[in-house]
Amino acid sequence: MKKILIKKILVMSAISLFFVQMLYILVEPTMAVALTTDNVIVTLNVDAGVSISDGADTSMAPNISMSVLKSIGSSSWVVKTNNAAGYTLAVHASTAPALHKPASPGLADDFNDYTPAVGGTPDTWGGVLATVKEFGFSAYGTYALVSYGTAANCGSAGNPNANSKFLGFNGGTDIQIATKTTVTTPSGVTTNICFAAEQGANIYALSGAYTATITATAAVI
Repeated sequence: MKKILIKKILVMSAISLFFVQMLYILVEPTMAVALTTDNVIVTLNVDAGVSISDGADTSMAPNISMSVLKSIGSSSWVVKTNNAAGYTLAVHASTAPALHKPASPGLADDFNDYTPAVGGTPDTWGGVLATVKEFGFSAYGTYALVSYGTAANCGSAGNPNANSKFLGFNGGTDIQIATKTTVTTPSGVTTNICFAAEQGANIYALSGAYTATITATAAVI
């Protein structure tokens, strides 16, 4: 009798354990699991910069003489920037007037800074008055200011390009010649500057070497 009772208890225990396991299997997948998350923000700052190449020195040609009245020259700069707003390019002269002959040897002399018909507005080099000597500049390139004309070169045989428009320097005051309002490629952007000098029909420039030191400044906008 005791053996039968023990067997019944064992069977009942096994059945109970079976149902408990089944209940656990059925209920366990629906149990809520607590989770937590976190975001990491990564920040990278890129500093804005600008660079400018060395412009080549230039000798104007042909030489002005008793019979040759005009001469031209040129140089250029390459500007590179990663600044999102781009850059500006400006030039100024170290002296006023810009083109100067020192006193030794001989007497000092100057070419006056070119005077356009309307102050501050570039205009076509249409010749100078008979009794004056003048020196001025123009610019061309993809991002040169449109006010300097539509030329693709500085001219030839000493004659300024008819599609160029010129200004005179104003001593150390920067005069803008180009701008770009976005980044450049790593190869940069070239801006060309043209120089023109002329003596009037009724005046001679003193013989000797005249020089002008022109400084270009590239700045981020």
